[in-house]
Amino acid sequence: MGIADKRWWPLKALDLAPRRFWNTVKENWYLGFTAFGGPPVHFKIFRDKFVTKLEWIDEQVYQELFSVCQAFSGPGSTKMHYCVNLIHDGFLPAVLGFLIWSLPGALGMFGLAIGVSNIGESLPRIVYALLSGLNAATVGIIALAAVQLAQKAITDKLTRLLVFLGAAAGLLYNALWYFPLLMLAAGIITVVYDFRWLHGPVRMLQFRRKKTRSVEAAEAAEGQQGENDLEMSPQGGEALQTTSSSKAGNDNDNNNTNTRQRLPVTNQEAATTPNAGEEAEIHTVPPERRLNMSWKAGLSIIILFLVSFTIVMVIRGVLPNKPLLYSLFANMYLAGTVIFGGGPVVIPLLREYVVAEGWVSPRDFLIGLALIQGFPGPNFNFAVYLGALAAINFGHSAAAGAVLAYIGIFAPGLVTVHGTMGVWGAIRSRHGVKSALRGVNAAAVGLIYTAVYRLWQIGWIDGGFQRGTSLANDPWWVVVTTTSYVGGCWFGASPPVACLMGAVLGLVRYGVVVKGQGL
Repeated sequence: MGIADKRWWPLKALDLAPRRFWNTVKENWYLGFTAFGGPPVHFKIFRDKFVTKLEWIDEQVYQELFSVCQAFSGPGSTKMHYCVNLIHDGFLPAVLGFLIWSLPGALGMFGLAIGVSNIGESLPRIVYALLSGLNAATVGIIALAAVQLAQKAITDKLTRLLVFLGAAAGLLYNALWYFPLLMLAAGIITVVYDFRWLHGPVRMLQFRRKKTRSVEAAEAAEGQQGENDLEMSPQGGEALQTTSSSKAGNDNDNNNTNTRQRLPVTNQEAATTPNAGEEAEIHTVPPERRLNMSWKAGLSIIILFLVSFTIVMVIRGVLPNKPLLYSLFANMYLAGTVIFGGGPVVIPLLREYVVAEGWVSPRDFLIGLALIQGFPGPNFNFAVYLGALAAINFGHSAAAGAVLAYIGIFAPGLVTVHGTMGVWGAIRSRHGVKSALRGVNAAAVGLIYTAVYRLWQIGWIDGGFQRGTSLANDPWWVVVTTTSYVGGCWFGASPPVACLMGAVLGLVRYGVVVKGQGL
């Protein structure tokens, strides 16, 4: 990647070198089977693997990718995985990496849909206990991932405040337009703060106020001194004039000195401002961190996607008596385009686009909701489960519904992030972009805490409340969540181990409380 390549970028993107494909398979084959815990945990896994261990990207590029993937629609962790492989190995290996990453969980959700379509009205209580244990352990895993990501995102008091405000705002309100607005506001705040756009007006007011007070005090003191000098010496007026002239000269020197001194543009620049005579640092992007695609190509990809989205939505709105499979694909395509915030946001949105349409029952939706937390890979695979169930319920092929839902939910995010990467290569080294991403990153990490709260509120399911209730209603689930968090934080337990432990503890509760006490 570091050697200049003058070929047209599509030819470079279609590099079929077996080494690149083998490299992708070798380093990604197991992630789709072991990456439990949802997007917050996935980001931590990717950082540990691709930044710390393999060094495919550095910490700065990771933070930039995290901000970009969170700031735009689609599955955040899947886009991060795709972009890392795209930068390191090219387009086709990145597509292969995406399939390796997503298909294991998608196939598992497809099999689950087949099974759920053949069960009765309710499940055995032991199954509900197992699912609740998985949910409780997942809450602990996500909470730990949120804390660890926050430690990386917080670089100063401002980002600490933005993480808190992002989490608080996400807990208080939830809407499709709300999450991107919060991240945009955080980016604007950091730009205003880092470039000190408000420092100038504020300091000017302070300076004028202080100058007025100083002038008044000086005039009063000079007036008093002049009276004393006139009383003591006939030449006091001349002495006063000399003193005033000397003072004015000193003021001019100070003003010239202040004029020569320049305030640093950002806080980071303030820490590394060169001394007089030294050249300012030139910020460059290492060649090995660049994607070989022009910004024009990236912009063209984004425009083509917007055209396709418009066509699909127009047909969805005007075509009467649409086939179910087309309506399913159109709804998933719409969901994949407008979802900001990743996995935690996709669940309620898909409920509106599938359950509200009458394609899937609320009970089957909640069963999938509980089990998706225990499946590896992206949470967007939940769409595969819903697509297969919707197709089965209306007499269509389960495989057709699953494939259409899979393409519809993932394609918008992957296409737009691919185009964004081309544009990103042209603007990523600018101070304003880096400053804005610092705030977007902090707000995005804060929003991860909303996933903890929302899953906590519906994590316990049983025969009497199949729609889910708060884990706080039973101390046992609080202990399971805490154990998962402590195991990962203090004892290095991996997410798969924590999920397995949560499932076992759920079964233990069933044996002790339900069977033992005859409840």
